[in-house]
Amino acid sequence: MQHRELGTSGVEVSEIGFGAWVVGTDWWGDRSDEQAVGMVRDALDAGVTYVDTGDVYGHGESERIVGEAIADRREEVTLATKIGYDFYDNPQAGHGELPKELNEAYLREALESSLDRLDTDYVDLLQLHNANVDEVTPEVRDLLREWKSEGRVRALGWALGPSIGWLAEGDAAVEYEEFDAVQTVFNLFEQEPGRHFIDTIRETGSDTSVIARVPHSSGLLNEQVTPDTVLEDGDHRSHRPTEWYEAGWEKVEAIRFLEEPDHAAGTRTLSQASIRWLLAHDEVASVTPTFRDGDDIAEWSAASDVAPISEAEYDRLEELYARNFDIDRDDGMDALRTSVDGEDIAAAGLDKRAASY
Repeated sequence: MQHRELGTSGVEVSEIGFGAWVVGTDWWGDRSDEQAVGMVRDALDAGVTYVDTGDVYGHGESERIVGEAIADRREEVTLATKIGYDFYDNPQAGHGELPKELNEAYLREALESSLDRLDTDYVDLLQLHNANVDEVTPEVRDLLREWKSEGRVRALGWALGPSIGWLAEGDAAVEYEEFDAVQTVFNLFEQEPGRHFIDTIRETGSDTSVIARVPHSSGLLNEQVTPDTVLEDGDHRSHRPTEWYEAGWEKVEAIRFLEEPDHAAGTRTLSQASIRWLLAHDEVASVTPTFRDGDDIAEWSAASDVAPISEAEYDRLEELYARNFDIDRDDGMDALRTSVDGEDIAAAGLDKRAASY
C-alpha cells in the first residue's frame, strides 16, 4: 500500500481508503456489529489505514463501530469523520437528505459527540459534510482553525454531495487556505466535477488534495451491477435510473483493454484499473471504494500496487470520454445532478441541471 499527503498538512492517507458509510447502515447490505467491526479490521490488515466515516451514517452507528474496530490500533489509522447534518433532532426519511446545521454551537457539540463515539481525543481529518458555500462563514472558518491549532483535528476537508455538482463548494475548498482536502464523486464515467477541481488546483497552484468517492460508478466499474442484477429498494445503488446502467454497461465494454496483460506487472482487474486511473492524477490523495465484503477488500486494496495506467492508456481513455465512449443515448441522470441552485454549473458550461431535492 502506498501513501500520499493531504495538501501540506503532514497527514498521510493510504491510497485506498475505507469508506465507513458501508457500516452502521443497511444501505449496502445487512451485517451484524461483529461483521462490521471485522470488515474494518480486515481492511487495516490489508494496509488500508485511511478510514473515512461521518456522524450521520447510521446516526452515529458508523462512528461507534469504527471506534470499536480501531480501539487498539488508533495510532496506525488516519481517521476522518464529517459533521454538519442535524440528525439529532430530525428523523431519517429513507435515503433523503437531512437538514444541515453549521452554527458554532451546533458544530462544537457535534464534534464532541463524534469524538466520544470514536473513542478518541482527535481526528486526523475533519470534513464539513455537504455544506453549501454560503454556510461556510468566516465564523465557521475561524472555528475550524481553532480546532486545528488545538490539535483536535490535524487536517480539514469539505465533503461534497449528495450527488454530482457542487462546483462553488469545491472551488471554495480549493481557494480557502483552511482546507487540505475536497471529497467528491469522481470516476471514469463521472469525471465532472472532479476534473474541474483538479484543473482549478493546477491553475491556482493550490495544495488542496482530492479524495475520490464512488470510484466504481455505483457498481458499473467493478461489475457488481450487471444486466442480471436485481437491486432491492434498500440498496443505495438503486437510486440510479435504469438508463444509467444500460448506458454504463455499453461503456464498460469500451474500456475492456484496461484488463489486458500488456504490461510487466501482469493483469489488472477492471476494478483495480478504475482506481489506478484516479491515482494517475497527483492531486488525488486517496480513493474510497465501497467495500462490501472481504473479497472486495483483498482486490481493491491491492490496486495501490498493480501496474499504473500507462500514458497510452490514459490518452485512449481521454479520447473515449470526449466521445462519450461512443454511446449515443440519454443516461437519465440529469435530474440527479446538483450544485446549490445550479447557477455555477451553468456558468461552467456543463450540461447538467440542478437536482429537484
